[in-house]
Amino acid sequence: MIKVGLYSCGLHTYWDQFDGLKERLIGYCNYIAKRIEEENGVTVCNYGMVDSFEKGMECGEYFLKENVSIIFMHVATYSPSSNCLPIHKTCKAKTVILNLQPSIKINYDMTDTGEWLAHCNACAVPEMTNCLRRANIDFDIVNGLLGLKENPKLTKTNEITVDRIESINAWKKINEWVKAAKLVGSLKGKVFGFLGNYYDGMLDMYSDFTLLMSKFDIHIKILEMCDVKRNFDKVTDKEIEKMLEVIKDRFQIGGVKSNAQEIKMPTTEQLNYSSKVACALERLKDEYSLDALAYYYHGTDGYEYEEIQSGFIVGCSLLTMNHVPAAGEADIKTCIAMKICDLLSLGGSFCEIVTTDYDKGTILIGHDGPFHIDIAQDKPILRGMEVYHGKKGKGISVEAKVKNGPVTTLGIAQDENGKIKFIVSEGIAKDYEIMKIGNTQTHVDFGMLPDEYMDKWFINAPTHHFALSIGHNKDLLLKISKLLEIETVVVN
Repeated sequence: MIKVGLYSCGLHTYWDQFDGLKERLIGYCNYIAKRIEEENGVTVCNYGMVDSFEKGMECGEYFLKENVSIIFMHVATYSPSSNCLPIHKTCKAKTVILNLQPSIKINYDMTDTGEWLAHCNACAVPEMTNCLRRANIDFDIVNGLLGLKENPKLTKTNEITVDRIESINAWKKINEWVKAAKLVGSLKGKVFGFLGNYYDGMLDMYSDFTLLMSKFDIHIKILEMCDVKRNFDKVTDKEIEKMLEVIKDRFQIGGVKSNAQEIKMPTTEQLNYSSKVACALERLKDEYSLDALAYYYHGTDGYEYEEIQSGFIVGCSLLTMNHVPAAGEADIKTCIAMKICDLLSLGGSFCEIVTTDYDKGTILIGHDGPFHIDIAQDKPILRGMEVYHGKKGKGISVEAKVKNGPVTTLGIAQDENGKIKFIVSEGIAKDYEIMKIGNTQTHVDFGMLPDEYMDKWFINAPTHHFALSIGHNKDLLLKISKLLEIETVVVN
């Protein structure tokens, strides 16, 4: 559970000059704290009012002791920046400045100086930003209305602004910052299995494990096919029967007939074998406490390891559905992207560009598996494959599309300087016809001509895989990247 730091800043000189002002501003701070806790399920470490340099020193030590993941600076009224600087010099957590005016406008006829000071939030914000920038302290800002649900006692105007768009937008941003901080905290210590090796020659797949572990605070566990085989040999008939029930419940067997020669109805033998492999992968996940899995194995013809890997797609789709995202072709970077989407409860299916429909103005994206079943438009179809294109073996693959509506892609690439970067785009998934070839495919309209989109995407040198999530999540992903100190390119 992460902790969120919060304080309000003001000027101690005001308190003796204007009765009730301090208490009123602290009330605003308490409202922010309560709302953050209620809407995000986190603990808010609310220091209260910082109105002097000494209070700032004390507040910084408090946040450091509590190990807060993010700090909200609520500019309640004018405050010298010297009050706040020691907080952020002491505690290095991400700083978000809240410029939240209590009312739509002041009551010009009735307002006295004390009333004005309760509404002059924006006055000190430039001073704060100038100070923090010169101190090389990173910050972001949320501007808008406070969004109170009832009026405080001393107000001379209407401060009920919860339904105003300026309040709704501000609180959307505040909650996104908290969700982003929760996500970064949730990634810490997650175990990513790396099974087998890369597809030979896919140079964009090759990754710096040390960089990924340090940047995302994860652990990458190197696994071998003998780890799978050991668990495969332990699978019981009862486990297979139970897994078969899950498979038949979550997938449609065969689906609409395909005219492709390499596509067949899955046989009972193939279903039983895929079920056994799925059980082995489940056991592997439990043995190593895996939170995600990147995998690929190029075996020798006729050997059991090669046969076992041919049954991975169904089991890896079930792992992905059960919050253990599995990425094929050993794409550990996209596996991390899938895990980020899954931790946000937004899905995160394994994708690449499949083809382009210039008539509809869409780009089809998907892969030969695995698939995040929980974000499917319809029940995914299992197809028997006489050949896996570009790979060894044959078996069962998943054919599906992501549900209609807003979607977001998240790609993770490594640039020429060895740095990680996010590449993000938003689009609309359309329920159009797809190929019946046992691959996942979703038509996506990215709001521009396909060639224009590809011009912008390709020039950023992405990894050719990416994660597809439901909803428009660009703003949230941007906040996550800022917390992780990762460059983000938005292709839209």
